Order: sequence, then structure tokens, then C-alpha cells
Amino acid sequence: MKSEVTIIMDSNSENEMFARIAIAAFITPLNPTIEELNDIKTAVSEAITNAIIHGYADKSGKIFLTCKIIGREVVIKIEDNGIGIDDIKKAMEPLYTSKPDMERSGIGFTVMETFMDKIFVESKKNFGTTIVMSKNLIAS
Repeated sequence: MKSEVTIIMDSNSENEMFARIAIAAFITPLNPTIEELNDIKTAVSEAITNAIIHGYADKSGKIFLTCKIIGREVVIKIEDNGIGIDDIKKAMEPLYTSKPDMERSGIGFTVMETFMDKIFVESKKNFGTTIVMSKNLIAS
């Protein structure tokens, strides 16, 4: 099976839930396990939340969510045109947050890495961030 969907959404917190539901619905034909479904939804939630809170901060913008199904692999790309990440390696350290005043836990990337098989992050200052995550689903 090969399929792809792209969703463009505003960077508001209500769209985090929409993204979770949309991805879950899109991958349902693969008959994922409940655990796989929850893992993917959680990783998507973290990535979207990062784009809203860290990418756009107090400004509004667009978030681009693309999900591809290639066989039993789910590949999810989340992009923003926000402020970018100064130091990706540091940002991906467990418990690091650039927003300690907002009581952020600093585990967003850790969660994504835990629940997905692969994660790739690319960012350019003042041009935005792209996160690509993938997960191979067990055979149904």
C-alpha cells in the first residue's frame, strides 16, 4: 500500500488534537495495534505542540503535516516557518527547554524518539523547522 496526505493548519493549540485524529484516521487501513496508534498520535502531538509553542511562540503561522504510507511504514513530516532551532543537538537533550518560564518539561523530542523508529530534525534560524519521523508497523 502506498498513500499520502498533506494537511495545512494554523498554529493554534486546537489543531494539535485535530492532527492526532487525522493521522489516526489516515493510518487505520493498515490496522495498527492500539499501542502503535497511541505511539504515533503521541509523537505527532509533541511535534505539533513544539511547532506552536517554540516555532511560532506568540505569532501565528502555518504548520504543514504530511503523512506517507509506504507498505507498512508510516512516515510523518511536520514543518513550520517559525523561528527555527539554534542548537538542534541541545534541543534534543532530555529535559532541555528553551521556555522554562512556561514550565515546559523539555521531553518533546525524547517522546518522539521513544515512540517512533526514526526521527530526523532540520532547522534554519528564522526559516523554520522540519521534523521527519517514521515507524514500521507490525504485520497484521
